Amino acid sequence: MRPSFYSGWKHVFKLDPDRDIGDEALEAVCASGTDAILVGGSSGVTFDNTVELMSRIRRYEVPCAFELSDPACGVPGFDGYFIPSVLNTKRAEWLIGHHAAAIREFGHLLPWDSIVGEAYLVLNPDATVAKLTEADADISPAEAVAFAQVADRLWNVPVLYVEYSGTFGDMELLGTIRNTLHQAHLFYGGGIDGPDKAAQAALRADTVVVGNIIYENLAAALATVNAVNQAVKEQKDVLRKG
Repeated sequence: MRPSFYSGWKHVFKLDPDRDIGDEALEAVCASGTDAILVGGSSGVTFDNTVELMSRIRRYEVPCAFELSDPACGVPGFDGYFIPSVLNTKRAEWLIGHHAAAIREFGHLLPWDSIVGEAYLVLNPDATVAKLTEADADISPAEAVAFAQVADRLWNVPVLYVEYSGTFGDMELLGTIRNTLHQAHLFYGGGIDGPDKAAQAALRADTVVVGNIIYENLAAALATVNAVNQAVKEQKDVLRKG
C-alpha cells in the first residue's frame, strides 16, 4: 500500500528554504489552520537551509513534507517526501534520469513508506521551474490533458501537480484535468494572491498550494486558508443537495 499522508490536504502553504521568513510570520503560517507545510523550491535549496527551516517548523504541530529534487538535500525527519518528475520537460534527466541516479546511490537509505511520486505539469513558460527543466509549457489544453492522463492512467503516479508558478492558471483547464483523473490526487499551485483565487482553485483541485504570496502579503496568504475550507464545504453541500 502506497503512502497517503497527503490525502486529506485541502490547503497547503509552501515554504522555500532559500527565502527568508521571520519567526512571527512563520508562526502565523504554521498556526493558520492549513493542512500542511510543504518545503521545497526550484533553486538555492541546500541540505543546511532545509534543515534550518524544518527545525523551525517542527516547533509547531502542523504536518510537514518535503519536495526532494536533489538527493544531496535529503534531510530526514519530515512526515513525508514527494519526488517530483516533470512530465513536459525536454530533458530526460528531469523525467527519470536524476531519479535513477539518486536511487542507485541512495536507494538503500530512502524511507520508502513515506515517499510519493509527484508528476509536475508545468504550464507557465516564465516560471523558474520551466526554465530550469526546459519544460514545453506552451502546449494546448488537449496536450495538457494527455500528459495528465499519461501520469494518472498509464503510470499510476499518486500525485499530479499542475504548476503555473508566477501566474494564475487556466481554471477551466484545471477542472477538465481533474474530471479526467482516475486515481491521481491533484495539486494546484500558481498565482494565488488572495482568498478569491484560492477559492476558485479549491473548486477544481484536491489540494491548493499557496507559496509566493506568503513573502509578499502575509495577511492575504493567511486569508486563503478559510477561503479554501469554505469553498470545499460549499461544494460538498451542493453535491449533497443535488
